[in-house]
Amino acid sequence: MSEKEKVEGYVEHIIFRNEENGYTVLNLSMKGRELTCVGTLPMIGEGELIEASGDYIEHAAYGKQFRIESYETKVPQDSVALERYLGSGAIKGVGAALAARIVRRFGDDTLRIIEEEPERLAEVKGISERKAREIAQQVAEKAEMQNAMIFLSGYGIALNLGAKIYQQYGDNVYRILKENPYKMAEDIAGVGFRTADEIAGKIGIAVDSEFRIKSGLSYVLNQATAEGHVYLPEPVLLRRGQELLGVEPERMQKSLQDMAIDKKAVIRELPAEREGDEPLRIVYASQYYYLELSTARMLHELNITCEEDREAIEKRIGKIEKKYQIELDEMQKTAVVEAAYSGLMILTGGPGTGKTTTINAMIHYFEAEGLDIFLAAPTGRAAKRMTEATGYEARTIHRMLEISGGAEGNAGFERNENNPLETDVIIIDEMSMVDINLIHSLLKAIVPGTRLILVGDVNQLPSVGAGCVLKDIIDSECFHVVKLTKIFRQASQSDIIVNAHKINRGEEVVLDNKSMDFFFLKRYDADVIISVVIQLIRQKLPKFVDATPYDIQVLTPMRKGLLGVERLNRILQEYLNPPDQSKVEHEYGDGLFREGDKVMQTKNNYQIEWEVRNRYGIPVDKGEGVFNGDTGIIRSINSFAETMEVEFDERRMVEYSFKQLEELELAYAITIHKSQGSEYPAVVIPVHSGPRMLMTRNLIYTAVTRAKACVCLVGIPEVFQAMVDNEVEQKRYSGLKDRILEIT
Repeated sequence: MSEKEKVEGYVEHIIFRNEENGYTVLNLSMKGRELTCVGTLPMIGEGELIEASGDYIEHAAYGKQFRIESYETKVPQDSVALERYLGSGAIKGVGAALAARIVRRFGDDTLRIIEEEPERLAEVKGISERKAREIAQQVAEKAEMQNAMIFLSGYGIALNLGAKIYQQYGDNVYRILKENPYKMAEDIAGVGFRTADEIAGKIGIAVDSEFRIKSGLSYVLNQATAEGHVYLPEPVLLRRGQELLGVEPERMQKSLQDMAIDKKAVIRELPAEREGDEPLRIVYASQYYYLELSTARMLHELNITCEEDREAIEKRIGKIEKKYQIELDEMQKTAVVEAAYSGLMILTGGPGTGKTTTINAMIHYFEAEGLDIFLAAPTGRAAKRMTEATGYEARTIHRMLEISGGAEGNAGFERNENNPLETDVIIIDEMSMVDINLIHSLLKAIVPGTRLILVGDVNQLPSVGAGCVLKDIIDSECFHVVKLTKIFRQASQSDIIVNAHKINRGEEVVLDNKSMDFFFLKRYDADVIISVVIQLIRQKLPKFVDATPYDIQVLTPMRKGLLGVERLNRILQEYLNPPDQSKVEHEYGDGLFREGDKVMQTKNNYQIEWEVRNRYGIPVDKGEGVFNGDTGIIRSINSFAETMEVEFDERRMVEYSFKQLEELELAYAITIHKSQGSEYPAVVIPVHSGPRMLMTRNLIYTAVTRAKACVCLVGIPEVFQAMVDNEVEQKRYSGLKDRILEIT
């Protein structure tokens, strides 16, 4: 390894500092020359004398820079240096003139005076005794902070993380680190269990320490929520805990009980499935147990039956049918009736069963009654589809609740129990995508007496977040549920819809390609499958469905593998948006982004700004928020400014800095999970062998139902049939149904 370069000088000027991560650009004055330095330097202030080690780098736009990896602050040695340091602004309330007077009075002895005899500073004109104490305190604090940073760096803690830790704990940092470094995982964003565990290992915390076991079990429970689980059965939790911690389950039992006593976890018992078996103990991270409990309580509170005459309702529905020339079957009429006199009702059904017609009839009914109606869906695309289908504005649930706050997980809502939604009726579509956190936030903002109508297809994939909300509400049998099963004549002419229902029932789908909208092209080799997919997107399908290649979506079950999202995107990018001298590129991670690329936002960002511009480039609308699953096109890449501009639906232009590119990925191919709530003119689905737990019926069902005009499956027919036969859903541990039943 090459020896690191060392530089020494005064911090002349801080050019830029990112307050979130501490990334700093500064000018270092070194004996007559200036050097631009960069690095994670949250604590460095102007005027400080530092010795830094690192290496020289060449920036494409800004030329030669010194990248600082570590540094230490040096004590200014002479009166000139002291004056410079004190007058730099590093000490609040001490400007250049006052610094000059202090140093003139005490000379090279200035620092010792400040540290040991601070009261003597009052000898200087313009300094009271109080101000003298304040100056001494600031100098001491800076020294303490510096010492703490050196202490933390000894355990391999990076400067920006060290700054966060010191800001959180101050002088207590030494005690906390030595006693229980796992506390950091609870208190500080950016410090997870694994980071704390690494630090604890260096400090010498025992493997079976109580603190370590509790923190590890909390980590396992929180990780489980990322897989969709709200709780874990105790045997599963202990097995995962053992894999993570290397500690025997018996040793973890006591810690688990202590967590329950400390209200960090909730332990419940499920009745035994078979007679003679032990009841199954299940464990929640406590916030998720109370989320479920509170959600169940609020659902019951909304479940009010209105005093309405059924005959009168049916007469009004008849008038609506005549006026809007719509014909409702018995189940659809039942759904409108239920919606009219129920505080809470659920409408479910597969594609082509008339959910949209029913929603429209409900809207017309409530409008005729003079009621205010809000329409919403979990994603931007689903909301857009709802708007197109009803002719009424639909918003994302997040927008309806008036999102506030930062990135994913830190968002709050302006609409809540103290500031509820002001409307009479709320209709939510694509409910299968709603997780326990979002339903809880939604219910908090609804006053009992407001009608809530939940619409969704329970056979779709469950939400990405924790819980099985729609399924649990329906399975509880505590609320008004109308299930639409009849496939309407128009829909029955579509093989997409007919085959979707066959898939859902586990029946064999005929793959003879006599269809006009459902095709299966048999290919057995992965690379041959890809070349057929490219041909379909570039040549065959655009004319067939009257759409651009960018509108046609490739859907695949997996991220990794020969036909996973990552490999497909790299190949499709080369064919659909090949390199060109006129297109700017930017390398990122293992791949690159190119002007003209199709990309997807991969997390909710509620703060990022967008604007809509007219043909002259003048903004005519603006707002905030881009959401997980939103797709757009890269319109420009500015390597000098390190920014990239993406155009999303409705001509929304968003500027990303290069540091934000982790939120984007190529979207020529996306996972079927990511396609939920979206609809495309045509979908192309590569079908090849993969893990059985991924290759499921509800996965292929979800993929097929994303297509408006054409489904093209390319691959192995036996694998397709195996997916149809595989009704094993990945088990989700969710207790909302039990919580609902407990309250009844």
